Formats: sequence, structure tokens, C-alpha cells
Amino acid sequence: MKPSSRLIVFRATVLLAMSFLLIASSTLGAKPEGTMAFVVSMEQPNTHLYHVAFRCDGLKGETQDFKMPVWTPGYYVIMDYPKNVLNFRAEDGASRALTWEKTAKNIWRVNSRGATSVTVSYDVYAFNLFCAESCLDDSQGFITPASVFMNLAGRINHPVTVTIKPYKDWSKVSTGLDPVEGRPDTFFAPDFDVLYDSPILVGNQEVLAFNVRGIPHEFVGADLGAIDRVKLVSDLGRIVEAAADLIGEIPYRRYVFIAIGPGGGGLEHQNSTALAFDPAALDSAAGYRTFLSFVCHEYFHLYNVKRIRPLALGPFDYDREDYTDMLWVSEGITVYYEDLLLKRAGLLTRDQVLDHFRTNIARYENIPGHLFQSAAEASFDTWIDGYARAGNAANTTISYYDKGAALGLLLDLAIRHESRNARSLDDVMRTLYRTYYKEKKRGFTDEEFRQACEEAAGGGKAGAALAEVFEYAVTVRDIDYPKYLGYAGLVINMGLSDSTGAYFGAATAEREGRLMVTGVEWESPAAQAGLSEGDEIVALDGVRVGSAGAVDGPGRTMGDLLKGKKPGYRVKVMISRRGTIHEFEVILGRKPERSFAITPRPAAAPLQAAILRDWLRE
Repeated sequence: MKPSSRLIVFRATVLLAMSFLLIASSTLGAKPEGTMAFVVSMEQPNTHLYHVAFRCDGLKGETQDFKMPVWTPGYYVIMDYPKNVLNFRAEDGASRALTWEKTAKNIWRVNSRGATSVTVSYDVYAFNLFCAESCLDDSQGFITPASVFMNLAGRINHPVTVTIKPYKDWSKVSTGLDPVEGRPDTFFAPDFDVLYDSPILVGNQEVLAFNVRGIPHEFVGADLGAIDRVKLVSDLGRIVEAAADLIGEIPYRRYVFIAIGPGGGGLEHQNSTALAFDPAALDSAAGYRTFLSFVCHEYFHLYNVKRIRPLALGPFDYDREDYTDMLWVSEGITVYYEDLLLKRAGLLTRDQVLDHFRTNIARYENIPGHLFQSAAEASFDTWIDGYARAGNAANTTISYYDKGAALGLLLDLAIRHESRNARSLDDVMRTLYRTYYKEKKRGFTDEEFRQACEEAAGGGKAGAALAEVFEYAVTVRDIDYPKYLGYAGLVINMGLSDSTGAYFGAATAEREGRLMVTGVEWESPAAQAGLSEGDEIVALDGVRVGSAGAVDGPGRTMGDLLKGKKPGYRVKVMISRRGTIHEFEVILGRKPERSFAITPRPAAAPLQAAILRDWLRE
């Protein structure tokens, strides 16, 4: 179909959407120069193509640069969304075609020739069901706005409407954006930062509605399985209440939990969150608790990162990376609070929350990366390593989620101890929310975050007592866990765990029927024997290594062949390296892991007991 005929189909809808934009803008007291509106259709979901028409009125100048983000806030990876754009076209208000050229990978320069109205249209290929990308198939459509909606250079603060035209067999559109009154499936954003922060789900999803403090909330998603809807809504309400109690208010008019389908990962937004999970995993009590931690984490981000944020995290530069060394605060302290809030909401026991803290510490301390990379360095370098620490990066990097959670724990207990249990990290979060989000309307600097912590601890010498924690954030210095947990009358086991299994030390994955080494742990038996990433493991002790999925194929799995072996056993490993066969002898060892189990001290001092009680709300 020619682009001009497609635009004719959309023109009437775009014009109508523009009128509602004017109404919405006047209602909010805004006086924008010109109007902007999108119309998104999906007539053939099997093609995985969204068709987008973007009309801008009130323009000036001979050229207009239309830009698409290369990443989305909250997911600190360059995604290069423009690679999915095709069939770009442009025309003026009289339907005359306009010429254009690409001036950068994410910029389309339209020769508008002074036209005051320009409409661009394009298709977006979307076939990856992930919270940081878009997807369209015959079951539903999920839109990550940064991957679908362009913006006009220099006009990112302009209000805009979005009209969704669902596929003919679909009836629902779910988003945190405000609806335009009287116009079905049309939504308003006061600027493009809000638009890019508001995912959209289109289909026949189930909608579970509930109110908290008079504010509407929804949990939406298709194929939710046998999940207990009543319990889910109740527990979500308790999470919202616990977070609101901590900060002191709910800062939005409505909120939507968007379940996009099976998979993993979630992405936070000011008015919603996108969640990928398998409903069947919620059938067990442990699986459901893990899910609640996941949801609580993404929800609490509406405070910590969307509103309480480092200065670098907004306004965003959507053309390139936004660097900060404070993601250990934004993500790690959110991990810390996800468990603490569930405990305060009555959804975790004391033992369970202490075990969650143990797990975070152990994940960080039991990998070699803790000897190489600090939490601040991990925050800054996330754009390099992303979220997949594979190969050598698995040995030299850490997760700022894990160490940040541990640092949040230390800060909270240190503040409580230094202030004689009069203040806590809760007070820091409230101060940051009130001072920088509400009053100064900006993010905080590294120094301002530290100052807020020191003031909560009591200032002066009390605040200086936190210097050690902040040193832990920027170095790989060993952490004195017993001291800080002792402030709450807790004991932590720093000894090696009594593991009876044999330790090999190489990660493997099957690729095209071959078992490949994907990483070798630092100073592990496999590393000391000479194995390398990229080796193909052919046999162990002369027995062909087979595929885990092969029923009648030759050999047995690597797990089968190592099962029952004890530390000290010498296993002969035959590998293929660049087409040459080699054999190594790997002496199985015992992995040097510590448990970091946390338990209450039998006889705690009065201050310790008070801190533990108030900290866990017991």
C-alpha cells in the first residue's frame, strides 16, 4: 500500500486526537505551541508490525528532525530501537510528500519547506516479548513507548496524545497514561518523558481492579492461570500500603501492574510497571513469595528511582548513555526495601526476611568479582556489561543489586545505632523525596545523598561514623558484617559452608548439539587445569558427553558423569579447541563459599533489641 493512502486512513483519526489534545492541554492550564498526536494501529498482528502516524502542527523552519530513543529509562542498555523502523514517510498538511534523509542512526530529517503541519508515518517491527522492548502477535500487543514513538528534536517537553486502534478481535487497552475524556483508547501525556515512561498493553487481558486510600489500581494480564485473584489483589494492596506508610503519601492518580506474559524481568515506571513471569510458578508458596518480592521491587521504584533519584537519571538523554555511579542506591536499596516492606506488610516472617538478606550478601561475596569491582564502578559500567555477566565478566564484575542491598542494610542499621534508634534509612528516603522531588524538583547528587544519611544519623561525629559504609561503596574492602548486624542484636556466620559436593568450576551450555564452555570461574579446578571459555567438552573419563535432551543419543550428561564424585577426584576431560583435541586432568575441589546465615543473638542489649523490633515492625 502506498504511504499516502495509509495516511488518508489515519488523517481523520489524527485530527480528532489533536482536538482532544487541545482540550486536555487547556484543562491542565498548559499553553503549548502547536499540537502533537500519534495514532497506532495493528491491522495484521501476524506481521508483528505496528503502524504509527505522528502529526505535528504549529511548526516553523525549513527542516524538522524526528528522533527515536536508543534506550528506555530503567533498562541501562543501548537497545538501538531505530533498527526496527521501516517504511518511513512524510507529508505536509496538504498531503504533499516531503523528502527526508537519515542524519544519524536515530534521526530522520524531513525537508518540511516551511510547512506548519507535518505528518510522518512508519512501521515498527515488534516481536520480542520483553519489558524493555515491544511485541505484537496474534495474542496481544505490548508497547514499550521508547521503541515505538519518535519525538521532534527540541520539543520533548511538548504535550502529546496517543490514540490506539486495537486489532479487530481485541477490546482492551491498559496503560498508566491518563485517558482523554470522551474519546475511547485515546490518552494524554504532558510531555514525552511521561509518554516514554508509560507502557501500553493491547488485547483481551483480564483486569483486576482495587483501590488503596481511594486511589484506583489495576493488575492486568492475559492467561493468568489458576492464580488466586482475591489473594493477589489483597497482597498487592498491602504492599502499596506499606510503601505509602514509609514515604508518607501516594503520588499518582492511578497505577497499573501490567503482566505482559511468560518470561523474566520487570521494568518500573511512574504510573505502572511491566512484569514478565510464568503464572504456574506461583503455585508453590516459595514461588509466590518470590513473585511478591519481584512485584514489590518494581512497585517501590515509583519512589526510589522515578522520584527519589540521582541527578543523572532525569531529564534523560535518549540518544546516548546516562552515566551514574549511584545505581547501587537506586536498584540495590530498592532490593533491600522489597524484603523489608514485605515483612512490614505481614507477607514475610522474620526468618524469611533475614534469609533474603543472607542471600543478597552471599550472592555478592561468593563470586570473585567482589575482589575486582566496587558497587559504584558496577553502577557506572552497567552500560558495558548490561545484565548478562558472562565469560570473563563473570569473574571480574558484581551486581549492584546485590551489594547495594547489603549497603542499604548497613546504612539502615548504622543510622539506627548512631541515632539511638531515633532515625533510620526510612527518614533518609522521606527527606530525599520531600527535598529533591517535591521542593527542588530534581535529583540529588552523590554528596547530597551522603549528607542526608549523615544528618539522619545525628550529624557531626554520628554522621562521620557512616564513612566506613560509603567507603565500602567505592572500594572492594572487606565488609565488617558482624559489627553492623550486631547493632540489631544479630549474629552472622562468616565461616565456610560445609558443602559435600565436588566443585568443577566451568559453566556450560549446549549449542547446536555440542556442550560448550561458556565461562571458567577464577581459580577454580577447571581454570587451574587449563580449560577455557569456548572449549567443547567431548568426554569425561573416556565417556562421551551427551545432550541433556537426547534420549537415545550417545553418551551421558555432564551432570550424570560428575554425580557422586568427591573433592580430590581426578577427572580426565577431553575437549575440542579450534578443531584440535586436548585432554586435561581436573582435580575436583570444594567450592569456598560462606553461608552468611543471620540469626538473633540469644541475649541482646536493650538498644539492640529495640532496633530489631522497630526495624522489622515487631
